[in-house]
Amino acid sequence: MYRYLMPFLIAISVGLLNSIHTQAAGDLYFSEYIEGSSNNKALEITNTTGATIDLSSYEVHMYFNGNSVASLMLHLSGFVDNNDVFVIANSRADTTIIDTADQTSGLNWFNGDDAIVLLNDGVIIDSIGQVGVDPGLQWGTGDTSTQNNTLRRIAPVKNGDTMINDKFDPTIEWKGFPQDSFNHLGKLETNNVGVNNKSVYNTSQCGDLATLISAIQGTGDISPLDSEALQVEAIVVGDFQGDDQLRGFYIQEEADDQDSLTATSEGLFVFSGNSAVDVNTGDLVRVSGSVKEFFGLTELTSLTDITICDSGLSLAPTAISFPVLSPDALESVESMLITIPQTMQVTEHFDLGRLNEVVLASERLFQPTHLANPGASANAQQRENDLKRIILDDTSTQKNPGTVTYPAPKLSALNTLRGGYSVANVTGIMSYSYSEYRILPTTAPNFLATNTRSVKPELSTEGNLTVASFNLLNYFNGDGQGGGFPTPRGADTLSEFKRQRKKIINALIAMDADIVGLVELENDGYGADSAIQDLVNGLNNVGQNYGFVYPGVPRIGDDDITVGFIYKVEQVETVNAAAILDSSVDNRFIDSKNRPALAQSFRVLDNQGVLTIVINHFKSKGSDCDDVGDPNGNDGQGNCNGTRNLAAAALSDWLDSDPTNSGDSDVLIIGDLNAYAKEDPITTLINAGFQDLTASMLGSNAYTFLFGGQLGYLDYAMANKLLQSQVVDLHQWHINADEPRALDYNVEFKSNEQVTSWYSPEPYRSSDHDPVMIRLNLKTSVER
Repeated sequence: MYRYLMPFLIAISVGLLNSIHTQAAGDLYFSEYIEGSSNNKALEITNTTGATIDLSSYEVHMYFNGNSVASLMLHLSGFVDNNDVFVIANSRADTTIIDTADQTSGLNWFNGDDAIVLLNDGVIIDSIGQVGVDPGLQWGTGDTSTQNNTLRRIAPVKNGDTMINDKFDPTIEWKGFPQDSFNHLGKLETNNVGVNNKSVYNTSQCGDLATLISAIQGTGDISPLDSEALQVEAIVVGDFQGDDQLRGFYIQEEADDQDSLTATSEGLFVFSGNSAVDVNTGDLVRVSGSVKEFFGLTELTSLTDITICDSGLSLAPTAISFPVLSPDALESVESMLITIPQTMQVTEHFDLGRLNEVVLASERLFQPTHLANPGASANAQQRENDLKRIILDDTSTQKNPGTVTYPAPKLSALNTLRGGYSVANVTGIMSYSYSEYRILPTTAPNFLATNTRSVKPELSTEGNLTVASFNLLNYFNGDGQGGGFPTPRGADTLSEFKRQRKKIINALIAMDADIVGLVELENDGYGADSAIQDLVNGLNNVGQNYGFVYPGVPRIGDDDITVGFIYKVEQVETVNAAAILDSSVDNRFIDSKNRPALAQSFRVLDNQGVLTIVINHFKSKGSDCDDVGDPNGNDGQGNCNGTRNLAAAALSDWLDSDPTNSGDSDVLIIGDLNAYAKEDPITTLINAGFQDLTASMLGSNAYTFLFGGQLGYLDYAMANKLLQSQVVDLHQWHINADEPRALDYNVEFKSNEQVTSWYSPEPYRSSDHDPVMIRLNLKTSVER
């Protein structure tokens, strides 16, 4: 700063406002305004014209209390160099201000409701406030107001505010600081470049003019300075330049250089590419490069110069909470150091093994149509869910990492990360990639096991019959003699199948059900080498005594998968032949989409009570049904809702006809209906007189399946009216939906070490659906 101290020449203006010319270009401008306690008043004027300026033709006019005539005229003297500042101050101000000032005056100065104008040879070149208007106490609000605050310009004003009569909003070009903030006065600081102007400064000297990150980020999702070459000076808050990382680092403005606009982020990703830069977290760096939008992330790339200006600095993380207020709310903290003080829960771990990432949410999320009616309510629920979630990434771009670090020290079959586990105080960089916001942790998150495994189902022992439904996730045994792999679904090799088989058999042993309805069995008949015979053999070889239901046909339907029953031959027996529902029975049941349903009546040997059970597998949501005129209705029910709904109507009517000729009226619907609790097929069955036992006994927190980070149940137990009073208990055994898929039997995408350490023959992640168990006190027709 050129320091040239001399008294002000003071005059009282008697000229009218309209006698002042209003034109300026590439001239001086106000860069700092101090309206502090007592006489702490000062103005800083910046010169970025490219030349040294003689101030003898410059004046500062002050308009008090809404007057249209200047009450005070201050004539400036001396010189101000290019890229330097000139400070004028009240001579009775704090010594910190006086030591910085180039000129002082002891007369009365402005207050928060007074307008100030800078002139060059009678021409207006800049202004603060609105001449002729008394705003009351101040213009603006909070820290960004003209009373009891310091304001610093956030734009390189080659053309100042020459419209002295228009409305003045200090938030547009000024950044506010608390009363008596003097630490930047007299310095040419990086706060001099802001949102409303584009500027390039060809200098790499630390402390010179630089573009504010808030100016680069702007208030929207696209940088207003996209493709501009510029310089920034900020603190490194995250360094991810490793070979398997992001090849860049994150910087954030120093606290004093951050603007007062909540919509503008203060962080920026610097892409260093293949040439890693030797920077460390806490370094103050000056970086030259070009702004680029990279698939939604604003970054500085094509770097031409990097200078380390200081080191050992720190910034406090910005606290955020969930749910956020809007889908784009996190744009305002993009690339910034953030922390989430609240407790978050694991709601998705689908990519834990592949990408070492987890989805966290403020609560466990449920499928919209699990909680809300299809249509507007469900779509609104989805929007609410989306505001509650965030991805926790691992800062690496490597797929199938050798070590998965969540949970610490690393994932294994015995150190799982279940859905519902909790974590608090997550701290890291808020980044954006693959169309998602994600946190790159700078400190290791500490997960708590708040939803632990159970070693066996928690089901009442009262009653006389246990029925279960279990989706096996494609139990295919090849040719049944050790060959025939890979099959259309399921295990790719005999080794994988053996791993799968152990898990499923151990799950069934722990369930200890008298009757089990099976879903996703290989549809290869009922011979000695069939999948269902193989499963029964596996159980009986370890001390069980199960048989299976033969439906009287070589195979059920034409799909690769089918449904079936196994049962304890010492506890129950079959009654009459099984019955099959397909399109030949009712054309509403489209068996080219749905798998045919299988009904069988069973008799409890102890008391001769009879129960008819139907095991189902309705059409999934995974592929469309456009070929049968059933498009996705975009109401939350997904593909093929109409197909499933027709199947439900056909199923209820078929069951009314006693398809197994049992002569008994107790009926239980089980299996995978591929519809959540509020969807049309379930409503159709409820309206037909079947009770959703899960909803009535477990409530809205029930689930058997996780998809897209949202829970719900597709696996049902529905009883007709006569059977309802005989139901003792219902349990969903959460061995699968809560477990990461990385812990299943598959070996692909795993290292040799992970093939071993991630696998256990225990039931956990034996499938992707949780089994459902129903305990009954089944009575005879006489007892009822």
